[in-house]
Amino acid sequence: MHEFLDFLGIKGPVVAAGLAGGILRALSRHRYKIREMIASPICGALAAAYLTLPTVAYSQAIGLPIPDAKDETTILAAAFLIGVSAMWISDILFEFIVRKIKPVTEE
Repeated sequence: MHEFLDFLGIKGPVVAAGLAGGILRALSRHRYKIREMIASPICGALAAAYLTLPTVAYSQAIGLPIPDAKDETTILAAAFLIGVSAMWISDILFEFIVRKIKPVTEE
């Protein structure tokens, strides 16, 4: 699997940090749904895989005071935060789609 991720240009630890952020967000819910336990952490991992390095590079380019990107901790922390944020966004989108598809029953 590591070779496949390298072939795609994705760092394995970044995906793991994004997935961990998504899972942490899923475990903070009071009630669990399938989409929160499976789909949302996957969205967090995918977002972290593709958005972390550009986000860190952009943050440094505009002069935000962040640690050096050569330090792996900076990249993993950004991946974790992107994973959590992606999970929030995916929860909102999934809820919106479910409400549009599922008709509201009037009592």
